Amino acid sequence: MMRAGSYNAGTPSVSIILPVYNRIGFLRLAVESVFAQTYTDWELVIADDGSSDITRTYLQSLIRRNVRVLWLHHCGNPSRVRNAAIQAASGKYIAFLDSDDIWPVSKLEAQMAVLCAHPERRWSYTMCDHIDKNGRVLDNSHLAHIDFAEGWVFEPLLKLQFSIAMPTVVAERDLVIEIGGFDEAQLFGEFQDICLRLALKSEVVALRRPLCMVRNHDEHYSADRADGQAGWMRLYQKMIAFAPNAALRNYCARMRSDASLRLARVYGDRGQYRAIWRTLAHASSFSWKYPNWWSGAFRCLLRPVIPRFIVDKCKSLIVFKAPGSG
Repeated sequence: MMRAGSYNAGTPSVSIILPVYNRIGFLRLAVESVFAQTYTDWELVIADDGSSDITRTYLQSLIRRNVRVLWLHHCGNPSRVRNAAIQAASGKYIAFLDSDDIWPVSKLEAQMAVLCAHPERRWSYTMCDHIDKNGRVLDNSHLAHIDFAEGWVFEPLLKLQFSIAMPTVVAERDLVIEIGGFDEAQLFGEFQDICLRLALKSEVVALRRPLCMVRNHDEHYSADRADGQAGWMRLYQKMIAFAPNAALRNYCARMRSDASLRLARVYGDRGQYRAIWRTLAHASSFSWKYPNWWSGAFRCLLRPVIPRFIVDKCKSLIVFKAPGSG
């Protein structure tokens, strides 16, 4: 169980949590962006998830007064790795950085200033840019319609009206520990999960400028579409218990149902017919009351064996009603 820390004059204000598993080319750039920060009252806690020798040699060269490395056995569970670093951290605040992302030099300075100006708000995030594997800034114009929120943000965050990128967040360590840290059983969507639980406990203060660069490439842990959709199903199931009112609980239940269809479609794309049946059979216990779920399930079942235009034609001719809907 995580324990709240005690702070004294000798401890840093910010503990930077950096989980690592190889990717040394990206890792070097991430670490260099930490060392370049204009805000210098920090410690870097690197949790190495059993990397190869070349990465371990590089990490050993970094160890100094304000840089610690936790040598872990490989588990492939980012939440477990981050929790180990959080437990070892000593700062009042925690900042998150992934090994493939980069901070501008003023990132920590700007966020610590705004957190000090709003002590009632116990965590912060910023906007971010997206870069490719070579560091080129990608076109983010498609994100222009997404809202930017602060204060009590659980509902808009739950409804995906805006998003928070992990390496933009700075939060009180005691707040992170109070909510239990990362859910190690939430293998995908784990950061959406922790942000939702932070949002239930405290208002958030936000900076409306990009203070992080998130790298898009093909080596992401979350690249498996089936596991990703299964993660969203679990997240919405979990949030049914956390949601503060009936309307949001109903929303979570409906989104869980929708995620089951997306998962079944992924299996359909792969031609995994038994997996489709298994997914839909499980989801029927909580999706039976949604008429659109039944039509979606019908298309998922037919998709691997019948051309899609025929499935769509059949759907237009059949009216589905959920059992008990009259």
